Amino acid sequence: MTLKSLTALGTSVWYDNLSRDVLNSGELKSIIDGGVLGLTSNPTIFKKAIADSSDYDSDIKDLGKNITDPEKLTFELMLEDVGRAADLLRPIYDRTGGQDGLASIELSPFLANDTQNSISQGRNIWKTLNRPNIMIKVPATDAGLPVVTTLISEGINVNVTLIFSKTVYERVIDAYLKGVEKNPNPSGVRSVASFFVSRVDSIVSKEKEAAEFDGKIGIDNSKVAYQSYLRFFNSSRFRNIKGANPQRPLWASTGTKDPKYDPLLYVKALAGPNCVNTVPPQTLGAIQKTDFNYTNQLTESVGESENRLLELSRRGIPFEALLFQLQVEGVKSFADSFSDLLAAVKTKREALCG
Repeated sequence: MTLKSLTALGTSVWYDNLSRDVLNSGELKSIIDGGVLGLTSNPTIFKKAIADSSDYDSDIKDLGKNITDPEKLTFELMLEDVGRAADLLRPIYDRTGGQDGLASIELSPFLANDTQNSISQGRNIWKTLNRPNIMIKVPATDAGLPVVTTLISEGINVNVTLIFSKTVYERVIDAYLKGVEKNPNPSGVRSVASFFVSRVDSIVSKEKEAAEFDGKIGIDNSKVAYQSYLRFFNSSRFRNIKGANPQRPLWASTGTKDPKYDPLLYVKALAGPNCVNTVPPQTLGAIQKTDFNYTNQLTESVGESENRLLELSRRGIPFEALLFQLQVEGVKSFADSFSDLLAAVKTKREALCG
């Protein structure tokens, strides 16, 4: 009932989790049948799936006979999982005209500051998977934004990730618009902009001057960003790009980190039209178990949200600097997880292949 309530409101629920076990056990098919409309993955998720289980050992042994490079071997494993997930989601993609039914795969986090190699890898992943419902995840770094424009201009779906601030978000929208302006068939490409929520509350909570705003700033920051979405995609610039689809905001990191919060704090507060919420397993379970009638919150009390964000500055809290720090830390976290994953795959291959 609650997934239907969110979907009817215009919020697509995607699943932020992927592993061989999720595929083989039938879990992914089951949650898709239950109303989940898409899927996201990232290096941290794959690290837990591949390095911390034996589910991939058979494939590592078989593939490792001919593939000795750990990164190439790791991508073979990830591509297999994402391709299978995309196939399960394909009926949704067809039914919704491409709006949902998408599966995301991240570029190597080692390329976060490398524009040309990111473009090349994005093209290669797209060609290799050869499915229309794949999304290439590109970080919203200075080097990543031209990647977004290029891939979108070539008809490659993009999920722009690691967005924390409205300033960066507006640059992401501009990069997307530049891409569809260059695309001769913009109706055929889709994009989402992954705006992170809970990590904002986590970093602001460390500022003693912001104690009274506990659990509010992540929501405020997201609501204010949503107003930019409304402004850009109701502009004459967007309307003049015939056939282009809006780049929907995707609320990421919406599982609550603090046990004192309602598990659905961010799901309830960021429910509204024309957006996506990608949720981890625990949050999806809470949605499914909770009988709640969601209503549009994204345009409610926006003035209060803006005032709270201004109050942070008045209190001397360097909010924009903190948001930039979160992006830097996010890039590093994914790179560290990927390094750990490659090391584990290398060790497993050597043990299994001799």
